[in-house]
Amino acid sequence: MRNQAYLLGILLSGTMLGASFPVAQAQEAAPPSTAHRAIPPEDVASSIYHPPAPETPQATGVNSANLPDIDELPIDQLPQAVPQESANPKPEDWPAYGHDDRATRYSPLKQITPENVGKLQRAFVYHTGVLVPKGNLNRLAPETTPIKVGDSLYLCSATNDMMRIDATTGKEKWRFHSHESYDAIPFTSACKSVTYYTSSTVPEGQPCHNRIIEGTLDNRMIAVNADDGKLCESFGHGGQVNLMQGMGWSVPRFVGVTSPVPIINGVIVVNHEVLDGQRRWAPSGVIRGYDAESGKFLWAWDVNNPNDHHQPDKDHYYSRGTPNSWTAMTGDNALGLVYVPMGNSSADYYSAMRSDAENKVSSSVVALDVRTGEPRWVFQTVHKDVWDYDIGSQATLFDYHADDGSVIPALIMPTKRGQTFILDRRTGKPLPDFPVVEKPVPTEGGVKDDQRTQTQPWSVGVPRLGFPKLTEADMWGMSPLDQLACRIKFRRAHYVGEFTPPSLNRPWIEAPGYNGGSDWGSISYNPQTGIVLANWNNVPMYNQLVTRKTADQLRLIPVDVPQYTPRHGMTAGNAAQAETPYGALVGPFWNEFTRVMCNAPPYGMVTAIDLKAHKVLWQRPFGSARANGPWGIPTGMPLTIGTPNNGGSVMTAGGVAFIGASSDNQIHAIDLKTGKTLWTDVLPGGGQANAMTYAVNGRQYVAIMAGGHHLMGTPVSDQLVVYALPEQDEK
Repeated sequence: MRNQAYLLGILLSGTMLGASFPVAQAQEAAPPSTAHRAIPPEDVASSIYHPPAPETPQATGVNSANLPDIDELPIDQLPQAVPQESANPKPEDWPAYGHDDRATRYSPLKQITPENVGKLQRAFVYHTGVLVPKGNLNRLAPETTPIKVGDSLYLCSATNDMMRIDATTGKEKWRFHSHESYDAIPFTSACKSVTYYTSSTVPEGQPCHNRIIEGTLDNRMIAVNADDGKLCESFGHGGQVNLMQGMGWSVPRFVGVTSPVPIINGVIVVNHEVLDGQRRWAPSGVIRGYDAESGKFLWAWDVNNPNDHHQPDKDHYYSRGTPNSWTAMTGDNALGLVYVPMGNSSADYYSAMRSDAENKVSSSVVALDVRTGEPRWVFQTVHKDVWDYDIGSQATLFDYHADDGSVIPALIMPTKRGQTFILDRRTGKPLPDFPVVEKPVPTEGGVKDDQRTQTQPWSVGVPRLGFPKLTEADMWGMSPLDQLACRIKFRRAHYVGEFTPPSLNRPWIEAPGYNGGSDWGSISYNPQTGIVLANWNNVPMYNQLVTRKTADQLRLIPVDVPQYTPRHGMTAGNAAQAETPYGALVGPFWNEFTRVMCNAPPYGMVTAIDLKAHKVLWQRPFGSARANGPWGIPTGMPLTIGTPNNGGSVMTAGGVAFIGASSDNQIHAIDLKTGKTLWTDVLPGGGQANAMTYAVNGRQYVAIMAGGHHLMGTPVSDQLVVYALPEQDEK
């Protein structure tokens, strides 16, 4: 395939991807101590700006709805929860972001098969009405997956409006206007989904017995009545909770909720994205629990304040710069746990100023007790991460049937590295059949004041989603001159394989890149067969650390200082890393002139893995060249050579999987037995969202949000596209 890909080099540009992406002392009105690593003040001070102190009052507009503080509810007063729709979904429903509480992304529907999928046609298109406001930078990337309960779809727009539409016609039944300012949107306007909740205290038939709950990009939590979209007045303050409470200094766009909030035994668990690359003492990555009935605060897990689970008073705030979790979490009602995929401490590419507590949980999956906020266990996928390998995927839960007849409650944790870890979800330990070993990694060539670890974890029981180490022979381009330019870039760079340490005196190649392997689209899992389906990326990065003086000269400025000027694609580019000795230049490993990647295709793949057999069933390049080309000019040629992709898959009992995700702007139907693409349709915008499927009156539908993604460079639209077989072909 790689030889063929070389001949097809002129067909594909290196379209860049989106990303994003237990512990120590009491809450203080100052950053955590860095005594373990003293940094001279002159090494971190900027000559062109002064970051505001953490205790500075929040900027106007941070609490956009002017909501009062929320009270705390003692955990013993938490009402007993009732079973939820997502615990055991009806076959025709899709009541949660990942289909069910286990986040399998698997549907038992089987009306659509490999034999008839080619007859799919559009049943309806729904317009969210949200496009880029005139005169604004494009930050749209809706990433929305609808949920389906009964006869309705529930979804959120790119700016956190919530809608209920008829699942057969797309007719809008109600719309809740969030009144979210476009200026409050972080680098990507991602509202991945909403959460359906059935109350245990409001009687059936009364308003807000069934609720739709979302977290917003301007850091609110909102609950509305599922029947009519009106605010649930008994939740929070008139239906809303201010999630900026206790966060300290911030500005609009610095902190926001991008993923659906899970509800476990009546506890809403809230995480949030903190904008990458800004400053060491960015707002906290604290994880919090709230009562799903009243919206009142229950607990906080604050990494540098592990023994204080209360809200800070008005003179204090959650510890700054701690690892945040921005992707979808998974709840476990039986064990009373929530599985939190963690990111990095602030300043992704420099770790010397992190506390020991931060280093223990960075780029880890952490199991929190949903009644207390206490960590039960931590499993780390990268030690002292300086490559932005935060976990972007949602954990998938399953029951593993061991050879001795025992059944182990387990989880699947995909990663950007392409390593897939299989853990006992009671303990966080790798299952015996899926061992994890520590392997030596490069440690030389980085900055002397930030030492790397000697080893990193490898999952040796699951086939890796990745390719071998890059070599100069892998460099290529549109012409021999382009290939030569890439060879020169390769030779200039510091590169000694995976985990090459970040370097100051020359660029370093990061492969896998920070959007390599599996990201927020996650995987789908068939609990009947034990097969995992994963679409993934192969896009290296070309990065370099720069001194604070050079960062100033390049005008690398964090978002919360007056001199900051908004620009397109914040987290895909350079990082100020204020209050550290180094800024970071971050970009794809490509030919800057043609915008074609320097490594050979494929850049996107799809793989089916039999977990029980520990083997790849099939693996294919994913995505065609039709909408890609040098200088970003589409070639129109439908050759499957593997393109960058963002978004995930859905598997069905009918033997067909559906994936949008790729930069060819198509939805693809794939034969689960062979990996063959059976059907495609060109979408009105980029399909960077997870597809889903459902049924009404025996008719199966497939839906995908085709809103585009600014970091992928795919076309923008406001359309949810829904497909079905022609009525005469239904059986």
